[in-house]
Amino acid sequence: MESFTIEGGQPLKGSIKPQGAKNEALQILCATLLTSEPVIVNNIPNILDVNKLIQILENLGVEISKISEGSYRFRSNNINLDYLSSQDFKDDGQKLRGSIMIVGPLLARFGKGSVPRPGGDKIGRRRLDTHFDGLIKLGAKFSHNRESSFYNVEANELKGTNILLDEASVTGTANIVMTSVLAHGKTTIYNAACEPYIQQLCKMLNKMGAKIEGIGSNYLIIYGVEKLNGTQHTILPDMIEIGSWIGLAAMTKSEITIKDVNWNQLGIIPATFKKLGINVEKSGDDIFIPAHKNGYEITNYIDGSILTISDSPWPGFTPDLLSIILVVASQARGSVLIHQKMFESRLFFVDKLIDMGAKIILCDPHRATVIGHDFKSQLKGTTLTSPDIRAGVSLLIAALSASGKSTIHNTEQIDRGYENIDGRLKKLGAKIKRVIT
Repeated sequence: MESFTIEGGQPLKGSIKPQGAKNEALQILCATLLTSEPVIVNNIPNILDVNKLIQILENLGVEISKISEGSYRFRSNNINLDYLSSQDFKDDGQKLRGSIMIVGPLLARFGKGSVPRPGGDKIGRRRLDTHFDGLIKLGAKFSHNRESSFYNVEANELKGTNILLDEASVTGTANIVMTSVLAHGKTTIYNAACEPYIQQLCKMLNKMGAKIEGIGSNYLIIYGVEKLNGTQHTILPDMIEIGSWIGLAAMTKSEITIKDVNWNQLGIIPATFKKLGINVEKSGDDIFIPAHKNGYEITNYIDGSILTISDSPWPGFTPDLLSIILVVASQARGSVLIHQKMFESRLFFVDKLIDMGAKIILCDPHRATVIGHDFKSQLKGTTLTSPDIRAGVSLLIAALSASGKSTIHNTEQIDRGYENIDGRLKKLGAKIKRVIT
């Protein structure tokens, strides 16, 4: 097992460029299964979850060649469907939540798709009903083998239909969209997720010959086509990583420039950090965070009541950044209520922050009240274990701001979503070391 050792309390300085968006990459790579022609994808992040999916695609028969760092060529012209029923696929697919998104493309192009119960973060229930309900409405027959834990869909013909999603699931929307583009007739998807990841997927599919309307809204109209062509696509900067760097800069009183962030796709992320009193300055397409030597103050509502920051579907605030907001608030002036609506286990990492000296009241599995220290009391270094990607990075930010030495175990969770994070932090001046324990 690998761990990080961190000497905290060091101000950082410099510039950093965000990696390609993990959540977009997982969708885009699955979409390469929809055509037999070459698809070139640029700005692919070199992280565990993406690399695991690339391995699954390669085992499935996709020809994959690396063009340059972050750029790959995919060609799905010789797919081995027998792999879907193998023990190797069960082992590979269970390690990755994003493996669920190969089902739609396989069903659309080959009439069958399978996936073992996917793994991923231990942050609470993440049901798959939205995915399979949509595929069933398009004409698929669904079966679940409880002994092998495989979910299977088959269809001789897929027909467009009207679909009202029971939740605005990002991966569910992606799976249904990728299935609908090769279905016969017109499909409408209402209450669709409209995150930038979905917008990017739809734009790429349209370049491949799909006919998708309503991109950027929660009402998508898809006219099925006979086949899709090859294309080239570039993945957006990762807005979750961008938010992580904003939080890191504020918490460590560091002066950091985040390069090439694609401001138009950040939504309310900068404004949400500003509610905590953090200066988020726009400089061209960069973000500049000055050193907050005098701290930062949470803005209350206009009637004086305590600020609440909660997650909601886009264009609301992404749940992936609530852990960052929570840890950053621990050193603010004032108090804030964090309301995590989607996952009932995502706030359980706060006990680690309390051990470090943070003032946090866990009200219930979904809500936590944070009373900021205003840097009058520094967090204390300790030994921690990363429970999931986002909580892991939040604990890393806490350790970098804390006095003394911290050790973070289970760094694989962080590596699943952040590329070479220790190396990049070192370039900013962080005292961090990766060790094998």
